[in-house]
Amino acid sequence: MNLEKILAISGKPGLYELKAQTRSGFLAESLIDGKKLSVGMRHNVSVLNEIAIYTYAEEVPLKDIFNTIKEKENGGEAISHKVSKNELESYFSEVLPEYDEDRVYASDMKKVIQWYNLLQKRGLLDFDAVTTSEEE
Repeated sequence: MNLEKILAISGKPGLYELKAQTRSGFLAESLIDGKKLSVGMRHNVSVLNEIAIYTYAEEVPLKDIFNTIKEKENGGEAISHKVSKNELESYFSEVLPEYDEDRVYASDMKKVIQWYNLLQKRGLLDFDAVTTSEEE
């Protein structure tokens, strides 16, 4: 799966897959329950491919962080996003040791972990295979 079609919609739980474009916005399908949702221009929508996490040196794309977590967990599920703030920060510092502690909040870490686990459950973490097939 390519992160260009995975969306985070403000005010809506979980992640959504872009299905079709409409005159007034687009149609998205929830990765949690499969329900379809019409999304208008008034919604604040983020494409996961465009999200990055601050480090002291640069911004690291979300795809790279997901791949690091996938390697750390051998393709399995990460810790729960509901763990304590200290556990969350400790885990995140293992995944991205140079993250900017002043600009990356616990809520950001929770989202990254929650999104990773959701994509992992749906089997949508194989970014390299998609890239290879798109290049051919």
